[in-house]
Amino acid sequence: MIALTAQAGPVHVLRLQPGEDVRVTLEAWARTAQLEAAGIVSAVGSLSAAHLRYAGRADGIITSGDLEVCGLSGTIARHGMHLHLSVGDRDGTMVGGHLLVGCIVRTTLELVIQEVAGMRFLRTPDPVTTYDELDPRPLDR
Repeated sequence: MIALTAQAGPVHVLRLQPGEDVRVTLEAWARTAQLEAAGIVSAVGSLSAAHLRYAGRADGIITSGDLEVCGLSGTIARHGMHLHLSVGDRDGTMVGGHLLVGCIVRTTLELVIQEVAGMRFLRTPDPVTTYDELDPRPLDR
């Protein structure tokens, strides 16, 4: 286990507009804001398309239609992000997985993002999983 203690930092409130790609928009915002470490506190809204990768799969699936965002969580920084999304369709059928490029805002996506002060969230290759995993570090390192 890797465990560090940090302090709460500034809170950001974002509203993504219809047609915006969630991942592309958040990556650009994190770079522009020079965001070092943060987590998603709250997310509500709707999508017209959700591009998700399920656990154990290399490829993504696209679900489209009137999709309600039921959950969005994860870590975000200018160095990378790891986000999971759950959406429900008009019949209440839910799907969820890793959020990929291609999740398109339908009417709105309202986000509250909390910075983690004094930390930097890097994503470095893990020798066991072979994925780029969270590598939290104090900013003074």
